[in-house]
Amino acid sequence: MAVWTPESWRAKPILQQPLYNNADQVAAVEATLARRPPLVFAGEVRALRRQFAEVTAGRAFLLQGGDCAESFAEFHADNIRDTFKVLLQMAVVLTFAGSCPVVKVGRMAGQFAKPRSADMEQIDGTELPSYRGDIVNDIGFTAEARLPDPERLLHAYNQAAATQNLLRAFAQGGFADLNQVHRWNLDFVEASPAGEKYQDLAAQIDQALAFMEACGISGGNTPQIHETSLYTSHEALLLNYEQALTRKDSLTGNWYDCSAHMLWIGDRTRQLDGAHVEFLRGVHNPIGVKVGPSMNPDELIRLIDILDPDNSGDRLNLIARMGADQVVEKLAPLVRRVRDEGRQLLWSCDPMHGNTIKASSGYKTRSVDSILKEMKGFFEVHNGEGTRAGGVHFEMTGQNVTECIGGSFQVTEEKLGDRYHTHCDPRLNADQALELAFLIADTLKAARQR
Repeated sequence: MAVWTPESWRAKPILQQPLYNNADQVAAVEATLARRPPLVFAGEVRALRRQFAEVTAGRAFLLQGGDCAESFAEFHADNIRDTFKVLLQMAVVLTFAGSCPVVKVGRMAGQFAKPRSADMEQIDGTELPSYRGDIVNDIGFTAEARLPDPERLLHAYNQAAATQNLLRAFAQGGFADLNQVHRWNLDFVEASPAGEKYQDLAAQIDQALAFMEACGISGGNTPQIHETSLYTSHEALLLNYEQALTRKDSLTGNWYDCSAHMLWIGDRTRQLDGAHVEFLRGVHNPIGVKVGPSMNPDELIRLIDILDPDNSGDRLNLIARMGADQVVEKLAPLVRRVRDEGRQLLWSCDPMHGNTIKASSGYKTRSVDSILKEMKGFFEVHNGEGTRAGGVHFEMTGQNVTECIGGSFQVTEEKLGDRYHTHCDPRLNADQALELAFLIADTLKAARQR
């Protein structure tokens, strides 16, 4: 293959990019970003790769979740805190009930850009450029709002830096202490069946911690009780932003994309000769690839060859997003081929993107039943092929939204408009996410027993 450089992607065909009007302004913004401090550090990225190796080996489980698209307007410490709480709750359920260490990766501090199925959007006979996330343009349906603005790249960086700083404080400053496990419950979840089940589990954790403290093991001498690690991730869609935040590590001489710990390539931008694959093959972050129903086994192996030629076991996460009705049929041949080729990598399940529907009210939504069906199919395929189901990937929020139908609180199509706040795709609320965590924990427990 040709020699890789941080800008070698610019010679490749590229999709899903905004069309800026002022090239000089774009270049000036890129130069400004290149002088800004990194958002994450190479040592942290290497730590996540070690965690990936544990998941690939079947000794841990990956939980990846967060907003479909972060918003400038809804940027608030409380929203970040509440999503962090839900991730903590889900992780503790999976760890305690599933007897499995959990690697936590948030779709946070950088998930601003969104690929779109069409370049233009039409409402009431008016056609304007599609909304591509707050890092590109505004969701308001006016010509001015939809104009791509490169200054938004700097706004996104600043918000990502503040979010990353707050997440580090939450993770390392005592908020994640297991002795606070009862306090992680959100008010609207507390009275739900999932919330009640969580409180029962929290009581068991309290008893276990009291026993451990009596044996001399506490947060004072065991950091794992007092703090946690939360890594960040986003889709590497705007490559000029990613290149500007790419740095050469002084210790190893390797290049790292310091915009996030983990990056992924979407199902729409995984072309073998495309710019996104070219850019991500050269950075040493762990990389995800969305694997949709159009992927064939030969193409997948060629993609793995490009992104993980060393077959390292700590590099690549294949994120299956097939749809509930296709997951078994479409996923099994891919898993089988990867297994037969001896590839060491992590498989996880995105049960969200293949199950988006339009409700009769006009809202985009997803059914919790369909999400659960795809997850069950994912585990079924890996059980049948003798491979490891390594993780899950959710679009979710700590806000009390009504965007996905179903769940123990039974959000119906008629209730979608009550609190439908997403800027792009429908998200699980905290109650629905916690309910699914218990179901995944039961599956993990059964797999370990087998």
